[in-house]
Amino acid sequence: MSHDRIPHSPPAPCIVDTGIVVNKDDMRRLLNSLSRVYYIHSLDGSVHNQGEGCILEVFADPAQSTLIANGALYLNVQSFDYLHLYLLEDGESCFELVQDNRRLQLLPQSNCLADPQMETDFDVDSLEAMVAQVLSAKWDVQFDDEDCAF
Repeated sequence: MSHDRIPHSPPAPCIVDTGIVVNKDDMRRLLNSLSRVYYIHSLDGSVHNQGEGCILEVFADPAQSTLIANGALYLNVQSFDYLHLYLLEDGESCFELVQDNRRLQLLPQSNCLADPQMETDFDVDSLEAMVAQVLSAKWDVQFDDEDCAF
């Protein structure tokens, strides 16, 4: 028996690949691991919208809406009762947000989960060179403006 746990409290859930997530913080953590998704929005079992987009923000605020437009997804976990996590036939994960008769399925697109390769492709030297060029150009413009003052 662990002495760190409160007596008579059940252990926290452990969900591996499939299950129902009701805790809003857990929902946010799962959804924050996604970036590019294919989404399917359905009402009463009938598909109303579908498309591909990028998750730009995941938040929990009862005063704000979940918004999907122009390929951008702003997901408010307060808009949904729970997240149903399951595997598709091909072994890929599906994140289904559920609220009454509304379903928003999110299917990760290629390497949508945190991709270590993205970090290695980031070229710091090139970025520093670009920033130096921008700053240099700005200083040149400022000096030109000062020379033109009569």
